[in-house]
Amino acid sequence: MEVNDDLINNLAQLSRLEFNNEEKREIKNDLQKMIAFIDKLNELDTTGVEPLLHMSDNINVLREDEVKGSISREDALKNAPLHDEHFFKVPKVIKK
Repeated sequence: MEVNDDLINNLAQLSRLEFNNEEKREIKNDLQKMIAFIDKLNELDTTGVEPLLHMSDNINVLREDEVKGSISREDALKNAPLHDEHFFKVPKVIKK
């Protein structure tokens, strides 16, 4: 994969970030190093190596889900500043 200025500009646009020319050079250099590292890893023969799913031998050390009491919808909405019969209403925060 070639890391060029168009790729850096596209990534910056997608992430809604702005970079000056020096920052773009650093990002380009870092991306080239990352890709070179991945290419080096791809040289390894992983035939017969099982994928690592967990960092330890322990499996499912999470607690069991337990059904506990909850409050009714009416009680939950009772102190909400804005709501309808079913949902909380919140102000719009995303602008285009």
